[in-house]
Amino acid sequence: MSAQRDIRGVLISVTGGRLLLPNASVAEVITFSDPEAVANAPEWLLGRVRWRGWRLPLLSFSRLAGWSEEGGQMGAKVAVLKALGGNSKLPFFAVLSQGFPRLVTVSDAALKQSHDIKDLPLGVHARVTLNDDAAVVPDLLSVELLIQKALDQAQAAA
Repeated sequence: MSAQRDIRGVLISVTGGRLLLPNASVAEVITFSDPEAVANAPEWLLGRVRWRGWRLPLLSFSRLAGWSEEGGQMGAKVAVLKALGGNSKLPFFAVLSQGFPRLVTVSDAALKQSHDIKDLPLGVHARVTLNDDAAVVPDLLSVELLIQKALDQAQAAA
């Protein structure tokens, strides 16, 4: 019999929903500060924020997924995420968050997938419920590719 292994996750609140990610994908949570603008960027790319010597692209997942027109406000946080794509120019990116992410334990019994694959918004891998909390699992590789494409287009237009 194989032992079931729970994983540690984080629920990140964004306007219009919650993101469920492995805890290991979050590098740090920092206080929101106005990002420096990226010319000709799509509206979901809010700009760049400074973090440990990097200028990280900051995205509004709510805008990307079409949930709301969220922008940074008082009490907003920024979750710095480790990029998975292996791009040395984009080892991290940042997501606007409403408050601090919440640590959760993700077990097989507590996690249920709840969607039709055709109904998923941009950047979403799956809709899930975790202990009756609705959330989405973001498609981080797609999000990274969208960020890189937006940055490349903005640079080309400059």
